[in-house]
Order: sequence, then structure tokens, then C-alpha cells
Amino acid sequence: MILIILSLSGKIIMGVNLLEIEVGNPANPEVTEKLEFLVDSGTIYSVVPTPILERLEIRPLVDQEFRLTDGTKIVRKKGIALFKYKDKIEGADVIFGEEGDSVLLGSFTLEALGLALDPLRRELKPLPMILANFSIL
Repeated sequence: MILIILSLSGKIIMGVNLLEIEVGNPANPEVTEKLEFLVDSGTIYSVVPTPILERLEIRPLVDQEFRLTDGTKIVRKKGIALFKYKDKIEGADVIFGEEGDSVLLGSFTLEALGLALDPLRRELKPLPMILANFSIL
């Protein structure tokens, strides 16, 4: 789904992609929760609210420092979650979101699922999965 944000004059300011994806624990992939994510190809990691990750028994592995656009530094916990979209299922890093954090689907998760965001059409497209093949002579 694409959410269109309009100015007061009715001009399109930006289009925002929202995508419903299931999140789960890699150790228990049958139990998932559906979330609506804001697709942000400019963000590296996906962000899921901490209470949901705790319910799924996903444990943080490390603390990660981030810099916000205003220069402020914050620290968030990071772990690994399972992401399911249609017939695709993959594991990717996940940030434990705190109050005020957006639920984001980042580029690492998109790539793990074999998807890319077309920046002009604001559509998800299959990402060609390339495996390098080097031969030594």
C-alpha cells in the first residue's frame, strides 16, 4: 500500500510505502506477529517495538549506537528476527524499538527477502539474487 502525503495546497509531498510483514523468532518460526512496516530503503536495519520482540522471545545480542538526523546519538538493542512476506522467509538484524520509534523495514531486511524498492514508482520489485562465481586458473 502507498500512503500519499499532501500539502495544504493538494500537492504531493511524498509517497510512503507501507507493507504488512510477519515477524518471528528464528528458533520458533511457526509463531509470528503481523506488523505494518514503513518501507525505508534509506534505513539499514528494521525496527520492531520491543514488547513485540519480547513476546516472540527474541533476545538482544548487542547494543548499537545510532546518530539521528539532528546529530543526536542514541543507543538501541539489536538482535536477529525472522521476517515472512508472501512466500519468502529470511532472517535479518532487528532493532528493539522504543517509545516514539517508527516501525521500519530497512534495506538489509528488504535484500534478505530478495526485494528492492523502486524509488520512482515506489513499488517493491524482485531483487536479482546474484552469487559470484570466481574461477582461479
